[in-house]
Amino acid sequence: DEPSEWEKAELDQAQVEQRIKEYNSQINSNLFMSLNKDGSYTGFIKVQLKLVRPVSVPATKRVPSLQAGRPGPRAQGVKRRTSFYLPKGTVKHLHILSHTRASEVIDALLRKFTVVDNPRKFALFERSEKDEQVYLRKLADEEQPLRLRLLAGPSEKVLSFVLKENETGEVNWDAFTLPELHNFLRILQREEEEHMRQLRHRYARCRQKMQEVL
Repeated sequence: DEPSEWEKAELDQAQVEQRIKEYNSQINSNLFMSLNKDGSYTGFIKVQLKLVRPVSVPATKRVPSLQAGRPGPRAQGVKRRTSFYLPKGTVKHLHILSHTRASEVIDALLRKFTVVDNPRKFALFERSEKDEQVYLRKLADEEQPLRLRLLAGPSEKVLSFVLKENETGEVNWDAFTLPELHNFLRILQREEEEHMRQLRHRYARCRQKMQEVL
């Protein structure tokens, strides 16, 4: 994807300092940015996790942040895993450096939730709203999210970050382990059975109402 307007911007030290002052004056929280002596800066970014497929965590690890998710069956293998759907709307704040790369943000998020899946299965996206349209752009590994946050300002409509599956067209199932694939099949089967149960219940109600009318 083409770099955003913020990624193209170049700032000198004085401009960075001024931007940080403006940014801190606009936020309504204590999630400030701070300028360091070496010219780098630290601050917070908020990332929304919008994952469609389940993630894998160690089977022996209980993760409070995941308890609202739907547990999947345990995988068989040397490293036992449990699959979870992350709750919709899951949000995480990360305290990072100005030179922290997008790939490092993904790694940090996976560690926060003790997710053991390959980080290459995920991608960090830049989300923006303009003229009632929503735009998504996948960040390159080397892009610096905190720098984008500073240049865009604190508005979530102007810029927000989303973690999604790293889709490149068709799903690369070869990237998943055999236990993960078995877990997905079991989860799909369970969802299919639930969907069929709901359909049968709906048609049974329709049939009953028609018989009552007759």
